[in-house]
Amino acid sequence: MIYEPVIGLEVHVQLLTASKIFCSCSTQFGTAPNTNVCPVCLGLPGSLPVLNRKAAEYAVLAAMALNCQINEVSIFARKNYFYPDLPKGYQISQYDKPLAEHGFLEISSGAGKKKIGITRVHMEEDAGKSLHEGFADSETKTAIDLNRTGVPLIEIVSDPDLSSPDEAYEYLTRLKEIILYTGVSDCNMDEGSLRCDANISVRPRGQQALGTKTEIKNVNSFRFIRDALEYEIARHMEVLSSGAAISQETRLYDPVQGRTYTMRSKEEAHDYRYFPDPDLTPLVVSDRRKAEIAALLPELPEARRQRLVSAYGITEYDAAVLTSSKSLADQFESAAKAATNPKRVANLVQGELMGRLKARGIAIEQSPISMAGIAASSDLVESGAISGKMLKDFYDLCFERGKDFTAVYAEEGSPRQSTDSGALESIIDRVLAANPKQLEQYRAGKTTLIGFFVGQVMKESKGQASPQVVNELLTNKLGG
Repeated sequence: MIYEPVIGLEVHVQLLTASKIFCSCSTQFGTAPNTNVCPVCLGLPGSLPVLNRKAAEYAVLAAMALNCQINEVSIFARKNYFYPDLPKGYQISQYDKPLAEHGFLEISSGAGKKKIGITRVHMEEDAGKSLHEGFADSETKTAIDLNRTGVPLIEIVSDPDLSSPDEAYEYLTRLKEIILYTGVSDCNMDEGSLRCDANISVRPRGQQALGTKTEIKNVNSFRFIRDALEYEIARHMEVLSSGAAISQETRLYDPVQGRTYTMRSKEEAHDYRYFPDPDLTPLVVSDRRKAEIAALLPELPEARRQRLVSAYGITEYDAAVLTSSKSLADQFESAAKAATNPKRVANLVQGELMGRLKARGIAIEQSPISMAGIAASSDLVESGAISGKMLKDFYDLCFERGKDFTAVYAEEGSPRQSTDSGALESIIDRVLAANPKQLEQYRAGKTTLIGFFVGQVMKESKGQASPQVVNELLTNKLGG
């Protein structure tokens, strides 16, 4: 029997507020355990939660960026379960009346675009963190850090529209990109600002009813999510092909072994005994407030890609790379507006700058070469003042010295390509005299050797000869 996978993703995004969702405790990451806590986030008797206005604004902004319908009234509910890192014995979340519903985002799939539905975006508070560490007696024990308790989250729940691990990876990439553009989160997976749970089932191809699903929790990278889904799909198919049944459960992924294993049986909604939180009033987002928040929406990645292609004549591939982060897109545009040839700027950013940044493991924000430097170097190449080889050498010097292009160019005496025909002819004569075998082969019909001679002349001139002039002089001399 041929099976097909059905995948839905639940993504938790930490909102970039200074304080928690229902109290004034700091959300700063990395502070000493159990120091950013108070009676409210600990759920002590007599304490009352108050909704963080900025958290609500950020949640609405993110939902709008995901094309969601914002509900005028949403209700906070208590989700009851008992974990060591949940001090109240319940989590404040939203259930049957969430903040937003019926959204979508588009991904690239196969030969075209595919729309992935977003069931809902709702607000909730985070739980604490269990730390499994070795102590002085060499035994592994569990400690609890409650600093994260009450940190504001949105949960973004997709429809079961994803059909492969690669589509899931693409969805997460596009989703993270959009959230980063809005500025509502830093999406730092290492710090837990973005976390994903994946729901997976398989069914006979063509069948409408969904199969029994399993949930994969606590995966900390998009690559591991893709790997975990591939393993779980294969496991489902093997179980079903043997005639056995899939157990509905929550599983964890071990990236070292490349497999999932059982964590616990999967809960249903009724297991959580949801009911409206009596301490919180309904969240009301009026039409006027929606309009105010909508005005804060930036130009989103897909729209920006289309505009860059139209405005600067770059390719769709160039635009996709250059809009992968808002910072990179902003810097490219500042350079493209200042340069004569935006396409050359795009090529320099992708080929010369990004390659050097990647090799050194640094972000574009730490680049010694500014976008103004990129624009200046692009115009020098465009005008023929410097060659591509000279530009590469200058960029290497910029990274070695930690200085911008214009500073290094000035330090080196602002050298320019040589177009002096007399001086270049002397170099050409020396190169031809030093390579009689290649000269004989060229005159015997192997004309592709002109590239060899150009290279030798460029080497002799230390990269400062104009390749165009060298080509012209060589062609005339060799032809004669």
